[in-house]
Parts: sequence; C-alpha cells; structure tokens
Amino acid sequence: MRTGDAVEVTVGGETLRLSRDDADGLREELGRVLTERREFLHTAGERRDDGSYVVSRCSADASGHRKVFESFEALVRRYDSLPREFTAETVGETGLTGSRRHMLVHHFAEHPAFDCELVARQPLTARKRGDCGTDACNAAGGDAHADD
Repeated sequence: MRTGDAVEVTVGGETLRLSRDDADGLREELGRVLTERREFLHTAGERRDDGSYVVSRCSADASGHRKVFESFEALVRRYDSLPREFTAETVGETGLTGSRRHMLVHHFAEHPAFDCELVARQPLTARKRGDCGTDACNAAGGDAHADD
C-alpha cells in the first residue's frame, strides 16, 4: 500500500514502512530470487516467472539439453518417486529419453535440495542418503538403509 512517498509492506503480520527506493530494491531482489538461475558443476536449475523449473546442462543452449518441469515441487515429486538407488535408465522409465536422463541424475546429485550422491559412472548411478522418505524406502519396511 502506498502512503505518500512511502510504501507499506505486510509480511507475516508485521508491517514495514519503506521508502520508494527501498521498495523498488525489495521488488528487484524478490524477482531475482524467485526467478534465479543456479549453476552447479554439470547442470543448472532455473526458476521462471511462471513458476516452472528448468534443469539444463551448464554448457548447452539447445532444447535437447534441458527439461522443463511445471514447478520445482514437480521435480521433487519425480525425485521422491525414484528408488533409493537409481540409474539414468530408472529416471527414463518416467518418459525421459536420451541425455536428459543423465542430466537429471547429475542435477539430483548436485542440487543441495536432494540428499543423494553419485556412486557409479558406468552405468550412471545415484544413491539417496539419509532418510529418503520415498515409497521405495517405505516399502522396504523402513529398513532401506540396512546396507549402509
């Protein structure tokens, strides 16, 4: 809400009064954070204005080197649907083809939101660490980490 040369912003029940310059800075920062692109070793993740999330190869521009998800939460659901140990082929069982399968395995291993690591390169394999919380782990009777 604008009041004269100031802007009032209410967050979590607390109202802050900001100058127009500070409010503009806040808007820019929020826009940057909400649509940020984070680069990792092999992959990058980008949150778009429309809420979608794009996983791409860091050094590639062609559309064949990226996968667009409806949201970051959709990517989390994809990860949660995977078994505790998974390969690029396992990722491909959900309809992904070609190098995109490998790209996703790398992204899961590189992004800090996903607690997993690469355990083999041939075939490319990742393993979830900690409490993976997936149906596959739950189906194992809660003892999915017995081989650790």
